[in-house]
Amino acid sequence: MRTPIHTSKKLEKLVKKLIQTDSNGQCGILGKWNANVFYVDRKKCWIISNAKTQYLVVLTDIKTADLKNIEEIFKNAFYGQLVYDGIITDFENVSSKIGGLDFLPTDNDRKTNGFQNHHLRQLNWWKHEFGGLENMPIKDLANRLNNSPIHIGKSHKMSDYTDAIVEMKKLLAE
Repeated sequence: MRTPIHTSKKLEKLVKKLIQTDSNGQCGILGKWNANVFYVDRKKCWIISNAKTQYLVVLTDIKTADLKNIEEIFKNAFYGQLVYDGIITDFENVSSKIGGLDFLPTDNDRKTNGFQNHHLRQLNWWKHEFGGLENMPIKDLANRLNNSPIHIGKSHKMSDYTDAIVEMKKLLAE
């Protein structure tokens, strides 16, 4: 089982060694993810969001030396965010659902890119509020973003509005 993560053009330039040009097409239960890079105090941070649920995980201070362990870093950050958001599951369950990571070039998913850009603007606002990266409660900020209302579905009924935490709970329960 593999989990594809499509990188933005900006992130792709930073992680050229990880990018694969061909994907096996098989996608795990969590579906594809999209990753983008942003900076806080000149430190690289990644925002990675799930395309199905718009659930996001923030990785902070990612250095080139960390790339060899990026799979472990992502799994730990994802599990930590799930626990913080009140989604109780065991680490082995999360790890098995993720499987391995395949980093791919951008897929130009406009909907997910729009969500990420909106969240990045909010993170930028909080960057000024909290000062430096060491003062930013990253899991709390990601929780605030995951709790914000989103629209999933085709119609415009109120029942199509939810938040990323509820959607991720549903997805992990499958």
